Amino acid sequence: MTIAPTISTARLTLRHHVLEDFEPLAAHFATDWAQYMGGPISADELWRWIGAEITSWQWLGYGSWAVDLTETGTLIGQVGINKPPRFAETEIGWCIFPEAQGKGYAAEAARAARDWAFDTKGMRTLVSYIDATNTASMCLAERLGATRDDRAARPDPADLVYRHTLEGRV
Repeated sequence: MTIAPTISTARLTLRHHVLEDFEPLAAHFATDWAQYMGGPISADELWRWIGAEITSWQWLGYGSWAVDLTETGTLIGQVGINKPPRFAETEIGWCIFPEAQGKGYAAEAARAARDWAFDTKGMRTLVSYIDATNTASMCLAERLGATRDDRAARPDPADLVYRHTLEGRV
């Protein structure tokens, strides 16, 4: 069985999801916080979603990681490299729980996942599909060196696409 490799950064641990992650994820995804990801999302739908992201590791060799604060082991969100059938390209996505936002954790986790995809998996480009009203995610994508790609296909016509390239990474 293929599982997510553990990646450590200065403050975070990116690790394979475990069953104990489900309740805190479900609690957050059931709220308006999940609005930029099609939410609020029911526990049943989230179960399928996380199951698909875990299975992605076996089928594609990449998927999502749970993101923990290394110092405390507290789950603060997730980051992933994903390509479900509805995505035209492989996406890097991130979601950090509201109580952990504003501390640079999303950038730290996304940079670690992106660099793993480029350096370990040999990917040369990734996209981020971002809700057109999610200015925080747009700013993060730009901070990571991504540029807006209005010609790229997208799963939701209302989304914006930000392209991350090996050459443009920051």
